[in-house]
Amino acid sequence: MTEPFHADFGLTAEDYGRHRAGFPPELVERLNGRGIGLPGQDVVDLGTGTGTLARLLARAGARVTGVDPAAPMLEQARELDRASGVEIDYRVGRAEDTGLPGASFDVVSAGQCWHWFDAPRAAAEVRRLLRPGGRVVIAHFDWLPLPGNLAEATERLVLEHNPAWSFGGGTGLHPRWLTDLAVAGFHGIETFSFDVAVRYRPEDWVGRIRASAGVGASLPPDQVERFSADLTRVLHRDFPGDVLVVPHRVWAVHADGGTTA
Repeated sequence: MTEPFHADFGLTAEDYGRHRAGFPPELVERLNGRGIGLPGQDVVDLGTGTGTLARLLARAGARVTGVDPAAPMLEQARELDRASGVEIDYRVGRAEDTGLPGASFDVVSAGQCWHWFDAPRAAAEVRRLLRPGGRVVIAHFDWLPLPGNLAEATERLVLEHNPAWSFGGGTGLHPRWLTDLAVAGFHGIETFSFDVAVRYRPEDWVGRIRASAGVGASLPPDQVERFSADLTRVLHRDFPGDVLVVPHRVWAVHADGGTTA
């Protein structure tokens, strides 16, 4: 029986915080237009990691609590918050059992992490956390591996070093999450997406991939170093230049979840 793929992002928290591009501000602008993450709303961000989505929501004026099982990721989040001038209340915990009081939040968010959760249990916890009329949003920010582009070449190299990695070949769309929400009793389910070009320096792209689930979060340190050297060679040979432009897709699903009575 094949062992499930496991990633420990605590191992790669520094790279994650330093090199990984966060959600673009336009995501929160679009969410605000749908009444999500508004000033004064109480938001809990599950699987918050280094706080990339939590910070955007806090900058928009929401009161944000971030929950993540990896304490090193939260330490990186606090450093980034200090540099950004925002305050977020971070808690070590799991999406399926946060330990937070029920019916305490207007919004529950989950950025780039729903695939790591036990979906039925996480959805039940979201329902418990939401106030009447509350909303849930699940968002992703994914590179797009198009034929011949940098993301495709990078994925090919990740698989050479880690055949167990199973997240390649994505489209940046996540329709299964709609089913997860519908089965859990959420309603008013809607999605949106938009594409952006993200600019990376070569060394930052290496660091960003080193921070990913298929490399730094799952491979031993010596293999991570070999991967980094191999990716650097690929960049010099096939994608020369001081700036790499990588197509990404932002995708989100939001739904009504809090009871109205």
